[in-house]
Amino acid sequence: MRIISGRAGSRSIAVPSSVARPSTDRLREALFSILGERLVGARVLDLFSGSGALGLESLSRGAHSCHFIDDSRESTAVIRKNLKSLKLENGKIVHQDVFRFLNGVAQDSYDIVFADPPYFKNLSDHDYVADILAHEKLPSALAANALLVIEEPKRNKSENTNGWELLDSRSYGGCGILFYRRRV
Repeated sequence: MRIISGRAGSRSIAVPSSVARPSTDRLREALFSILGERLVGARVLDLFSGSGALGLESLSRGAHSCHFIDDSRESTAVIRKNLKSLKLENGKIVHQDVFRFLNGVAQDSYDIVFADPPYFKNLSDHDYVADILAHEKLPSALAANALLVIEEPKRNKSENTNGWELLDSRSYGGCGILFYRRRV
């Protein structure tokens, strides 16, 4: 896996062994092409960070800062290693459950929030996307016109829900990317 563009472009990153399905280069290239200049100077929150690929790509492309949230010690250690090897500053790593972090989140005013939770594949699986969209404190951590970008299986199409407006959805292979804005 590699950083696609920006000041760390084409550099390889480590991926934790616990990450079952890292975002593909194709998916990340498309996603960041869509986000474009919106990243420059943005304050980014990367939930369920895994390798940190989304936040690292954001920093490489000019984001002001990124908070990486993951409850896996292996993931947070790999993100720390990736930040150091890529010489990307302004990355803060929080080893904590995503929802516990969101419960305590102050009004940090993030411009872009990425969420790549474990996929909801079977009825017995936990639906993290529904939990994110229903979370009461997440909206208070968003700047005006902030984007919530969720990766989930392309067959799952969470529509406008819980005060979120679905702006766009894209499919790349077996993955879907959903772009939300908080309804005003």
